[in-house]
Amino acid sequence: MYDWLNALPKAELHLHLEGSLEPELLFALAERNKIKLPWNDVEALRGAYAFNNLQEFLDLYYQGADVLRTEQDFYDLTWAYLLKCKAQNVIHTEPFFDPQTHTDRGIPFEVVLRGIKQALVDGEKQLGITHGLILSFLRHLSEEAAFDTLKQAMPFREAFIAVGLDSSEMGHPPSKFQRVFDRARHEGFLTVAHAGEEGPPEYIWEAIDLLKIQRIDHGVRVIEDERLMQRIIDEQIP
Repeated sequence: MYDWLNALPKAELHLHLEGSLEPELLFALAERNKIKLPWNDVEALRGAYAFNNLQEFLDLYYQGADVLRTEQDFYDLTWAYLLKCKAQNVIHTEPFFDPQTHTDRGIPFEVVLRGIKQALVDGEKQLGITHGLILSFLRHLSEEAAFDTLKQAMPFREAFIAVGLDSSEMGHPPSKFQRVFDRARHEGFLTVAHAGEEGPPEYIWEAIDLLKIQRIDHGVRVIEDERLMQRIIDEQIP
């Protein structure tokens, strides 16, 4: 069964590039950039991945992302992911990236995007993996910050196909970002959003009705609302 699944051609439509950073590469980038880590070795970090909830995971996620500093770092991160795709016969991928995770640390937007995009282009040429990149806004930050990020992205608009919404869900409903999603759609971007990962079914309703999303990320709590479940069936919202 494993061999059959591995050989099956696949599309990956939910992948956070920063979240794909594996312990070995994380340590290598930390050494390259002379960053001291709170873990003594790769195995200690691997053990820390025994998280209990979304926030505990996010704490590790953001701490790990801090080792990403240069265009080469973002290239290496993305290329490592694409090699994994090749090994698992993923032939098309639409990964997320979180520019605010990096720009808030003083990393220029274009440094992040150039590294990621060049690896994706090389992956298409050398590995035959097609792609569409999704820019995600961090929902625990303000809508104003999301507008700033969209503005920074516009000179590179050809580099990505959609905008999304991720990070800490509870207390940050989709309605908080309605205006910035309106702007993104006006600029021609598709929209997706994390909704119903930890948040209630009401967040999924908002994502569909207010953000006009084409795809729900996670959405597991839809099962609690029979009417909502029927709607996504009727409208074929994946």
